[in-house]
Amino acid sequence: MKKKLIVKIGTSTLTQGSNRISYGKIEDIARQIVLLKKDYNVILVSSGAIATAKQFVDINGFHKQVDSKQAMAAIGQPKLMRIYDEIFSSFGLKVSQCLMTYRDFENVAAKVNTQKTIIKLLEHDYIPIINENDTVAIEEIVFGDNDKLSALVASVIKADLLILVSDINGLYDQNPHLNKEAKFIKEVTDLKQVVSFAKEKKSDLGTGGMTSKIQAAEICKENNIEMWIVNGGKNNFLIDALHNKILFTKFRF
Repeated sequence: MKKKLIVKIGTSTLTQGSNRISYGKIEDIARQIVLLKKDYNVILVSSGAIATAKQFVDINGFHKQVDSKQAMAAIGQPKLMRIYDEIFSSFGLKVSQCLMTYRDFENVAAKVNTQKTIIKLLEHDYIPIINENDTVAIEEIVFGDNDKLSALVASVIKADLLILVSDINGLYDQNPHLNKEAKFIKEVTDLKQVVSFAKEKKSDLGTGGMTSKIQAAEICKENNIEMWIVNGGKNNFLIDALHNKILFTKFRF
C-alpha cells in the first residue's frame, strides 16, 4: 500500500528568490513526483497565487493591503493552476485543485468530505493541489504561507509524512541569516525545547516563517505524523531528503 506524502511548497521556493514563479522549479517538482509515484501518493499544498498575479497585474499599487491581496490571489490562483497543469501534463501527471479554509477543519461534515474527496482523487491518479481559499479567508495571507493548512490536511487524511519545503535547510538554534554561529538541529522530539529558536527572516513574497512551522509541528504531534523541513532551493530535494543525502530537520514524536 502506498504511503501518503504531503508536500507543502512555499512561495519562496516557487519563486526561487525572484519576483516571479519559476517554471524550472515546478518542472523539478513534477520530475520528482514521477519517481515517487511507485511508493507514494503525493498531495501538494502550494502557495504562490499572489506571486503569480504580480507577474501579470498590479491593482492600483496597493498589494500590501489585505483586501487587495485577496483580489490578487483570486487573479493569480487560476494562472498558478494553469502553470501546474501545463508542466505536470508534460510529465504525464494529472492535477486537481482543492481550495480550503480553516473553517473546513472545524466542521465535522466538511472534514469528512475533504478526506473523501482527496482519497477519491488519489484513487483515480490525480494529484490534489491544495491552497487556501483567499477570497473568503485571510489567515495565510496575513501569516503562515500554508504551513498550518498543510498540517491540518495531513491530520484529516492521516498522512504518513508532511514535508514543508522552504528556503532554509531546517531548524537552527538561532537565525542563521543573522548569526553565522547558529547550530543546525537535525531532529526534534520535544517541541518545548525548540519553540524559542523560531526567529523570522523578512520576505517580500512569502509569509511563512519558522514560527508557523513550529505551529504545524504541534498539529502533527497531536496526530502522530512525522514532519520534515527541507530546503527546496536545489533540484531533486525531495528524493535527496528521502534518501538522507541532504541536511534537513526531522520532527519525530
